Amino acid sequence: MRWQGNRESNNVEDYRGQRFGGTGLRLGVGGTLVALVAGYFLGIDPRVILGLVERLPQTTEQQGTPATGVPNDPQGRFIAVVLAETEDTWSAIFQANGATYTPPKLALYTGRMPTACGLGQAAAGPFYCPQDHKVYLDLEFFNELSTQFQAPGEFARAYVVAHEVGHHVQTLLGTEAKVRSAQERASQLEQNRLQISMELQADCFAGVWAKHTDQAQHVLEQGDIDSALRAAASVGDDTIQKRTQGYVVPDSFTHGTAAQRTQWFKAGFDTGSVQSCNTFANGGAN
Repeated sequence: MRWQGNRESNNVEDYRGQRFGGTGLRLGVGGTLVALVAGYFLGIDPRVILGLVERLPQTTEQQGTPATGVPNDPQGRFIAVVLAETEDTWSAIFQANGATYTPPKLALYTGRMPTACGLGQAAAGPFYCPQDHKVYLDLEFFNELSTQFQAPGEFARAYVVAHEVGHHVQTLLGTEAKVRSAQERASQLEQNRLQISMELQADCFAGVWAKHTDQAQHVLEQGDIDSALRAAASVGDDTIQKRTQGYVVPDSFTHGTAAQRTQWFKAGFDTGSVQSCNTFANGGAN
């Protein structure tokens, strides 16, 4: 992926090295374990998995003060460039549709950190909190993505960031609020189906970002799309369940299969169109 020398976002907040306490999620040992394991392997917010975002208590600790300026280490600068590229792409898409894009903040942290959605923990992987419009990322996850999930490469990492920013786009469009409202009235199976549609749409939005960013800045190199597809497949529900328990339980899926996740990323990339990302239509998450 070609990124050196590109614009770096000023919306990165660097809390790495700071230590935070807090009261945690108060889900109980079993619920916390399920959430953390699922979040760790799926790379998303475990609170979203459980549909608890709106019900989580605030933590008792406040966020610290982030380091000023753009991170000056290679990984931090890479994240700042990818975030800037999402800003440029989504700003242009929103403007073309008569709207204004407000970018999220991205908080780099180490270990654990209080958020508006509860206490974030590195074991949960990267996640987006709709209550404070922030993406949270412990960079150690990228080492796991490469070694544990066999999805190395810079563009695989860029896909992860773009997926979480996709959740921010859903929040701005009002999709996140509508889905949470529908889930409150739905059966567990329907809640899961709606959650799958949310995650697949974020994958599709990541594909839209990749298409537009490459057209504008020619960032893609040979093998980059395959790298992103491997990352998407590695966090499919079926892939995770086979790896962790040896069998799959489709009714428990919350993020889509490996085939679905790669299908929707590719749909977004092939068309470059937000309209192609209607994962809520009949058959989208089936």
